[in-house]
Amino acid sequence: MKLLVWQQLFLIGYCLYAAVAAYQGFEQTSQKKNAYGMSPRYFLLGAFVWADSMVLGAFWVAASAITWFFQDWLLFLLLFSIFWLVRSVGETVYWFNQQFSPLNRNPIEKLPGYNFVHNDSIWFIYQVLAQCVTVVAAIATLYFAHQWVNTF
Repeated sequence: MKLLVWQQLFLIGYCLYAAVAAYQGFEQTSQKKNAYGMSPRYFLLGAFVWADSMVLGAFWVAASAITWFFQDWLLFLLLFSIFWLVRSVGETVYWFNQQFSPLNRNPIEKLPGYNFVHNDSIWFIYQVLAQCVTVVAAIATLYFAHQWVNTF
């Protein structure tokens, strides 16, 4: 099934957004040595720090291109939901480990949301938020996979 005009425009925009993220992530990581610096403008790509932006920007450029090549919007939705399922499980584990790690890569004062809680509970709030994303992504993945398989 051919992509609708709005889907084509979305993919073009998402691909450009991802390409800029990859470029800026590369700049911040390799030239400015800021791999762990927050990259909030790219959270929609699943990129939370600049090193993420470099890798995930390239991933989303490829995913957008593959979707365009196959002209399959459901494929993009399935890729998106599977990505967020895997990413959110990883984030859940990451923030769970951060709570008990002697190495503190995430000073609580610098994390978004700290102003509301004012303590290290921000780490388990991030963990629970990632778990919520996992549930939504799992349901979406099942739904889109079912829809996509039915197209064959």
